[in-house]
Amino acid sequence: MTDAQAMLSPTKAALDQGASGPDAATPGDLPPPAPLTSEDCAVFLDFDGTLVEIAERPDAVEVAPGLAELVTALSTRLEGRLAIVTGRSIAALQDLLGPVEIALAGSHGGEFRPGAGCAVEPLAEPIPAEIISTLERFAAANGGLLVEPKPYSVAVHYRHHPEALEALLTCAQGLASAHSLALKHGKQVIELAMPGSDKGTAVARFMSLPAFAGRTPLFLGDDVTDEDAFRAVRGLGGIGVLVGAMRPTAAAARLPDVTAVHAWLKAGLNPEFQGKTQS
Repeated sequence: MTDAQAMLSPTKAALDQGASGPDAATPGDLPPPAPLTSEDCAVFLDFDGTLVEIAERPDAVEVAPGLAELVTALSTRLEGRLAIVTGRSIAALQDLLGPVEIALAGSHGGEFRPGAGCAVEPLAEPIPAEIISTLERFAAANGGLLVEPKPYSVAVHYRHHPEALEALLTCAQGLASAHSLALKHGKQVIELAMPGSDKGTAVARFMSLPAFAGRTPLFLGDDVTDEDAFRAVRGLGGIGVLVGAMRPTAAAARLPDVTAVHAWLKAGLNPEFQGKTQS
C-alpha cells in the first residue's frame, strides 16, 4: 500500500460502506480526513466557508492573520500541488488574501492560473453584459438584492430577501435556458455561469498538469457548488472533504468548520511553521 493509499483508506472505506453519497436521502456522518502527511497528494481548497467564514456580504469576510502565509507554505511543502478553487474571481480573491504565489482557479473554474508566476488563462467565455443587466433590474425590483458580476459568471445574493427566492429562481432558470448557462444554487446565492465554469473541470485541468499528475487529489469545500469537485476527485481516486454540517454529498470525509480546516492544514506543515502560525 502506498503512502497516499494509507492516507485515504479510512475515508474510502466509509464511502464504500455507503456512509454517504451524492444521492443519499438521510446521510450518516463521515469521518475526518487522515492527517495531511503524505508527499503524494494534491490539495484543492474552496475559499468562502472553507478558508474563511461566510459573511453577510462577499466583501465583508474576515481573513485570519497568517492565512496567506499558511497556504503559501503548504504549497511549497507540496512542491506546488496546492490550489485555491473558488467561485470568486481571482482578482477579488487576491484583494482579500493578498497576491499569493500559488495555483488558483476563480469564477468556479472559468479562470485558471496553473501555478505561481503564471498568467491567468480563461476556460470560459465572458458572461454577456445583458445577463448582468437583466439580473440587476430584477434585483432592483425585488428589494435590492446584491448582484455580484464576475468575469465568467454572475451571482445574486438573497440572504436579506429570502422571500424573493422563488421569483429569482424563475428568472435565473429562464436566463440559463435561453443562454445555455449553468445555474448554481449555493448558500443564499443563485449563480449563472458560462459553460466551462465549474470546479470539477478546474480540478481535472490541474490534475492533467505535470506538477499534479499521478498524485492523489483532495478537495475541501462547504457548499453544494463544490459537489462538482468532490465528484471529480472521487473519479481520480481521491476524496472530497465536506466542511460544515453533514448533508447529502459526494464527499467521503468531513471537517466541522473553518477552524478545523486551518488546524488540519497547519498539521500538514513542519513543527517550526506550526509554532509561528498558531494563535
